[in-house]
Amino acid sequence: MTEKDKPSVLRDTDDEARHLARTLLRSARSCALAVLEPETGAPFASRTLTGTDTDGTPVILVSALSVHTTALRADPRASLLAGEPGKGDPLAHPRLTVLCEAEEVSRESEARTALRERFIRRHPKAKLYVDFPDFAFFRLVPLRAHLNGGFGKAFVLTADDLLIRSPARAALAAMEQGAIDHMNSDHAEAAGVYAAHYCGAKEGNWSIVGLDAAGVDLASGDRLKRLEFPQELTEASALRGELARLLREARASG
Repeated sequence: MTEKDKPSVLRDTDDEARHLARTLLRSARSCALAVLEPETGAPFASRTLTGTDTDGTPVILVSALSVHTTALRADPRASLLAGEPGKGDPLAHPRLTVLCEAEEVSRESEARTALRERFIRRHPKAKLYVDFPDFAFFRLVPLRAHLNGGFGKAFVLTADDLLIRSPARAALAAMEQGAIDHMNSDHAEAAGVYAAHYCGAKEGNWSIVGLDAAGVDLASGDRLKRLEFPQELTEASALRGELARLLREARASG
């Protein structure tokens, strides 16, 4: 059998694979980060807390004293591994490897201010050190990705398969904090309903910690879940209606 005749282990990338990949990446509290050691060029792997920007780009907050920060400043090539093993064989559980190019976020930029707020909502304990002068945010811009959804379920994804391209992204980012405050105060039960019905989560003190054009980030203590909308919102004004629709459907199925 020639190389040409060998069956491919890859499946055609479909909407189900895209949904799984986005959920794995956007629900990750931390990821394994691989960089290139500056002195040797050898692979160097570590673990970092992970957040997302409003376009779906993974974001990390790292200390200048760490090896991976020095490495990213010397060579922006990196990769992230998202997906936590559950019971049984760890290789039977889905995981996503994202090949990225790192972009350091300037401390004086408006982008850092926005990322800081999103990151702290996701990781409240990071507030203790986020403003230390030696800590920096990096956006890890996806180039392509490999999804293993379990045995026999391998896919290659593009950056467009992972990122949020909605024209409403900026408008939604501007209203995100207000919408979160409103939902968590006036509709406090909604987060728990979303987490249980759509994410299969156990009971807990769930709250909304992120909203964007593609979905909702939900947290309860150290647990984090991602509820993806069926379609990206194309208008910021559609957010209220979509959140209400999801809540009605969850309650009706009950």
